Amino acid sequence: MTEAPRRVIAKPPAERLPPGQIETKKWPVLHYGQVPLVDSAAWRFRVTGLVENPLTLAWDDLAPFPRQETVCDIHCVTRWSRYDNLFTGIPVRAILALAKPLPEATFVLVHAEPDFTTNLPIGDLDRQENLLATHHNGEPLTPDHGGPIRLLVPHLYFWKSAKWVTSFEFMNEDWPGFWEQNGYHMRGDPWGEERYGRPDYARMRRGPRRG
Repeated sequence: MTEAPRRVIAKPPAERLPPGQIETKKWPVLHYGQVPLVDSAAWRFRVTGLVENPLTLAWDDLAPFPRQETVCDIHCVTRWSRYDNLFTGIPVRAILALAKPLPEATFVLVHAEPDFTTNLPIGDLDRQENLLATHHNGEPLTPDHGGPIRLLVPHLYFWKSAKWVTSFEFMNEDWPGFWEQNGYHMRGDPWGEERYGRPDYARMRRGPRRG
């Protein structure tokens, strides 16, 4: 008998609607470039960098992991917010428990198809509501919404919840991801309206992180 997923309610830290946002019932589709064709049979998820146990997981390797439902609001940097979403997937903390980040790992560079990255402080990744999400409102995620699997980090602007996720790279410094290199904020807190950041020219000259 399959165990029912644990349910987590992600509560907003302040007023429910962050400043500058407008509530919508729709789920707009926004991304840069074309939607990649992700074959779950060939898909791999890797955990690399400053961890005790580097991981390479195939799709079938996800089956033993616990499942979790997260009820949350999502907030796009383009100023829409959507309430009461139900995402289902693997809790990020289950991946972290297996990989065991080292004490000096303070940041994570998230990699995704086709060549997307976004950066997170480890404290923003290591939260109970965060998922490697496979379903939304009971249905498998469609490709244009990040299916078959995406990251869910609902307390930050939604570009941090990378679609088509493929790896976590644990680091001891904060490298900008794709949108961060193009002017978005390094953290992206909706209640602080952290939409855009000041240019860090020294960091930008280094260009994108390569493994």
